[in-house]
Amino acid sequence: MKDNVVADYVTSFERDGYVMMEDAITSEQLAALNEQLRRWVDESRHHDSNFGEIMDGRPRFDVEPNTHGPETPALRRISSPIEVSDSFLAVTRDNAALDLTAEIFGPNIKLLATKVNLKLPGSGTAVKYHQDFPFEPHSNDNIMTVLIFLDDVTPDNGPLEVVPGSHKDKIHTLWHDGVFTGAVDPEIEDGLRDASVSCTGKAGSACLMHTRLLHASLPNMTNAPRSLFIVTYVAEDAVALSPNPIPHSHDGEIMRGCYTGRVRSTPYEMDMPEYPKEASFFGQQDKVKRERGQNADHSGLILG
Repeated sequence: MKDNVVADYVTSFERDGYVMMEDAITSEQLAALNEQLRRWVDESRHHDSNFGEIMDGRPRFDVEPNTHGPETPALRRISSPIEVSDSFLAVTRDNAALDLTAEIFGPNIKLLATKVNLKLPGSGTAVKYHQDFPFEPHSNDNIMTVLIFLDDVTPDNGPLEVVPGSHKDKIHTLWHDGVFTGAVDPEIEDGLRDASVSCTGKAGSACLMHTRLLHASLPNMTNAPRSLFIVTYVAEDAVALSPNPIPHSHDGEIMRGCYTGRVRSTPYEMDMPEYPKEASFFGQQDKVKRERGQNADHSGLILG
């Protein structure tokens, strides 16, 4: 990337807490990821519940209950795809969004986690407002969530909704009435929605988002899929303060730069997260809704 382009990206990110980037991965990388994803969706048709297993014993493949079936697959999350796909691992290690992350937080960058979030036609999966940092507290907040678009993202298929500048504001609690809901207080949702902007773009683009940025998304209302490959990169001198919510064999791998063995701490206060017991935080939110006797829609599902 040219120096002036990088400088513009960095300035936008520091101001808004996110930046949109075209051609974050190559067309060849995009094709390889989508071919693998197609195979996983086809495999899910042969399962009537969550399946596979990650390091802590939870399922790797999370399907939406009451919706998923052979004719209407509703696979909504694949945890740590890099452990079972060379294509996903290769992209994680080498992409333009990673290079930009190193310009913003670098030069030394390590890996925290990877996942694929899907919104297949008719699945209904949605995301309530939250920040990622309460799920992944570290000694400092130089943490980047890179959302790589595997499909064209439009205003109608459930795009990411972000609140520009909110990364500079407070860290919101995700606990309410003693329950870790994974979402901010419902009383502030309307104000956040009014302040939000949609992140849309062509397949192969990416949104680079600060871990403290408030964000959400609505259900996919179209007949086309909307899938994201999500990679979380961390400054090498940020030390985790809670267990990785998606443990995997590549945790802490240096992606750019080198290992320094140093730790950098910045002051903040927040509530610690609850380690997930479900296949993903989607399932955790389902459980909260069932326990509270809420209607069985999907407006409370979260990204986590």
